[in-house]
Amino acid sequence: MTRVVHPIEQESYRRLRARLDTSHFPPLTRAVVERVVHSAADLEYANDLVMDEGELATAHAALHAGARVVVDVEMVGAGITRRETVCRLRDAESGAGLTRSAHAIRLAYEQVGPGALWVIGNAPTALEELLTLDAAPALVIGLPVGFVGAVESKAALRESGLPAVSNVSEKGGSAVAAAALNALLYHPVSHSEEQS
Repeated sequence: MTRVVHPIEQESYRRLRARLDTSHFPPLTRAVVERVVHSAADLEYANDLVMDEGELATAHAALHAGARVVVDVEMVGAGITRRETVCRLRDAESGAGLTRSAHAIRLAYEQVGPGALWVIGNAPTALEELLTLDAAPALVIGLPVGFVGAVESKAALRESGLPAVSNVSEKGGSAVAAAALNALLYHPVSHSEEQS
């Protein structure tokens, strides 16, 4: 399926690239940086995001081979335009030492098992809970927003060694997390990926 890019989006990217040189980034990193910057109209993400091109390539292949996508909140899922997502927040309950968001991550893992792409844009406790599981993710997009726990949860994600997209600051949110996943969805599949 070919994605038709609206002229407004084309012009927006032209203006973005006039203000921000992304040519030094490898292809998938560039795609993620540009789509996140575009989604937030925030050029600072170019220096705030942390990711590895090799991990993105592996995740890109998994995503296009049909790996499941799990989101922490429905708002993230609503922003992912070309893939059904799993969100268990409606089924979750908070309890002693467990937020509703964390419980939703447990429920989602029980449903999808290892190998999924996890997209967390809202709750630091969801990201923290994911790090306690043996989820063997294809990728964790960990971009929760906030002044309490967001920076720490993203630092823990980077320290975990899991394949990840994160950022250093408190910034984040549903729109940028969905944008990072969409960047991988929209990026073309190479012939070598199709043959593997």
